[in-house]
Amino acid sequence: MWRLRDSGVAERDGQADAGAMFEGFEVADIDVGDAVIHVRHAGDGPPVLLLHGHPRTGSTWHRVAPALVEQGYSVVVPDLRGYGASLGPEPTPDHTAYSKRAMAGDLRTLMHRLGHERFAVVGHDRGSYVALRLALDHPESLERVALLDCLPIVEHLERITPEFATAWWHWFFFAQPATPERVILADPDSWYHGDPDRMGQENYDEWRAAVNRPQVVRAMLEDYRAGLTVDRAAEEADRAAGRKVEAPLLVLWSLDDDLEDLFGDPLPIWRDWATDVRGRGIRSGHHMAEDAPAELTDALVAFLRE
Repeated sequence: MWRLRDSGVAERDGQADAGAMFEGFEVADIDVGDAVIHVRHAGDGPPVLLLHGHPRTGSTWHRVAPALVEQGYSVVVPDLRGYGASLGPEPTPDHTAYSKRAMAGDLRTLMHRLGHERFAVVGHDRGSYVALRLALDHPESLERVALLDCLPIVEHLERITPEFATAWWHWFFFAQPATPERVILADPDSWYHGDPDRMGQENYDEWRAAVNRPQVVRAMLEDYRAGLTVDRAAEEADRAAGRKVEAPLLVLWSLDDDLEDLFGDPLPIWRDWATDVRGRGIRSGHHMAEDAPAELTDALVAFLRE
């Protein structure tokens, strides 16, 4: 059962997450305006917001979030609007309902509701674009920013090659109207390939339940449709205006994925977008929070303690 606090936070009876993945974390559904964000949170100390990518939920952080709590951080792990157990609005023809600006606004409100006026943010994959938008739209809220396995959307699009289009074809397929929903929802388990041994059984079970819900699949596709339209336009406007990430920025990428193969060292690209950039590759597949949690945690803690 959920009950609603006066603050707008809906919390489970008993408050603590019963799952072994996030033992000791509180679980809440927080109304942030036109979305309701499902969140796990725990710990004391400097706040850190962890943002997942596609097609995961916040449970992808189950090997990293508790380790950060042990290191003395307050850790907040939401599902992005429309993903997982978070509820988003109906999609709009211009895709703004699932823009990174809308998602960033959700999370700024979420953090304020939890008592965190300033915080660090770590974003992976699609979550990295939300973290970037937080940094550009709300610099007063951010202490530090870590972005995992990404470049700005416009930097990807301006570097399209046959190799990129072949490897990242899903960006353009997901942007098509209606057809992706029909294809994916015909057999979500065949479309999304998860490995419970690699992901962890509880993480796998949560993820699989999410990707089998039509409203979640549609929201994830709207995220990509927004990426190629309103999000791209927002980044172009930022660049034209000379806006940059003001907080210290850590960029990490998976050495066993293809970002470096396609674009070379990402750090020179990011130096056009931020004033203080550092980073390195991690020996991992794309989902580094699942594949290399210890190395990722060490890199984040070292950065957060600088």
